[in-house]
Amino acid sequence: MAKTDARAGEKKVDDAACPMRDFVGLIAGKWAIPILYRLIVINGPVRFSELLRAVSPVTQKELTRQLRLFEQRGLVSRQVFAEVPPRVEYQITPLGLTLGDALGALADWMREYGSALKR
Repeated sequence: MAKTDARAGEKKVDDAACPMRDFVGLIAGKWAIPILYRLIVINGPVRFSELLRAVSPVTQKELTRQLRLFEQRGLVSRQVFAEVPPRVEYQITPLGLTLGDALGALADWMREYGSALKR
């Protein structure tokens, strides 16, 4: 529940009770949402280089970092094929697909109201 801070006269939200804080932590980073959204739209195996082009101008280093993080959290699966040269494919997991409605709603909001934002 919310607590009142007498010094500042503002309400403080109990961090443990705020799901938005956890959500923002999940999608933190400039490229997190575009990467997840692209994987959801593709909804199938995609090679690293193809994903890199699809989310351009993300750097290879940043894409790798985000994909590893999403894999650790169970949002993305990674499959390595024993070929020469090695082939790696990424795919959104069923858990990751559940973010589709939330990210789609954000995209819809930007399409409708983005032009009204002060820049």
